[in-house]
Amino acid sequence: MCKFLALNTSDFIYTPTNKSVEKISFTWQTPSNIALVKYWGKSNPQIPKNASISFTLNNCHTITTIDFEKKSSNNIEFELFFEGKKKDDFKPKIAKFFERILAYCSYISEYSMVINSENSFPHSSGIASSASGMSAIAMCLMSLEKVLNPTISEDFFNKKASFLARLGSGSASRSIEGPLVVWGEHPEIEESSDLFGVKFPYKIHPVFENYQDAILLVDKGEKQVSSTVGHNLMHNHPYAENRFKQANENLSILSKILQNGEIKEFINLVESEALTLHAMMLTSNPYFILMKPNTIEIINKIWEYRAENNSNICFTLDAGANVHVLYPENEKDSIDQFIKDILSKYCQKNQYICDVLGFGPKKLQY
Repeated sequence: MCKFLALNTSDFIYTPTNKSVEKISFTWQTPSNIALVKYWGKSNPQIPKNASISFTLNNCHTITTIDFEKKSSNNIEFELFFEGKKKDDFKPKIAKFFERILAYCSYISEYSMVINSENSFPHSSGIASSASGMSAIAMCLMSLEKVLNPTISEDFFNKKASFLARLGSGSASRSIEGPLVVWGEHPEIEESSDLFGVKFPYKIHPVFENYQDAILLVDKGEKQVSSTVGHNLMHNHPYAENRFKQANENLSILSKILQNGEIKEFINLVESEALTLHAMMLTSNPYFILMKPNTIEIINKIWEYRAENNSNICFTLDAGANVHVLYPENEKDSIDQFIKDILSKYCQKNQYICDVLGFGPKKLQY
């Protein structure tokens, strides 16, 4: 195997072996993630315009089982079930994903696949369901590849899983490891790549360990504008180039913040990144708004609470209306009470999810 730094797309092409398996199943639980420095804008095939970094989550996850069975025909065949129901409307996206990765995983054309998937959170509501969903499929595929080629290393397994997941959903590349993952080439992040995510290579300050993330479900419905459409609107965006430069600069700043424990600077940068992401949506053409009135109410309540209590609570947003409330573990009790008493009123049916930093996928046995 070539050295890590030399990995390129050709290194991920599967070389057939003399091993074979007739029938096998794998189940993986893979997490969602929340970007602290956002990426918004990409080129084909799923190459980010700027580097990003995310917290890997723990409780927001997808559990996916793929049953593989050897077949004689040489085409891609799969059935898809989501939360126990056949989901043909999801199939085109998965079919496109399989077409993209066929050059790297030729074995998928030799098996019929039955995919069963379920989320611990609402699908398509801005909690990066495609990230956990696509990374789960990638981990199942790599488990099959590991059976066919037992010589592949754990490091290569994870890198190729991230590489494959990225071809389904860019943010899925950041769901293969944890607790902090960087995706996108960046001069100050060792071994970073546009092709796959890598673990943040530096030791983080204790204040950021076991960091809490409460996801406030402002709107559990499907987003009005998909992330794919939103990314494409950056191609002719008047502020795109400055945004890409700003994001890479912010990642440099955040890297030092995470190592040094500068939590006030963390709050400022993370909230600014969240609002900048949505500012790009507001200033694209066509323009769109994914925030809801209650999103704004929650942000204002967080700012009031922080000022009144000298708290280190802050927020970030994904490409949706829901709010991620971030806070250190030592404020958990008081902030959990604040969320329950005040912020939950702005959530759909008062629903929210308490989450914490996670450490990546888990292989499950049934």
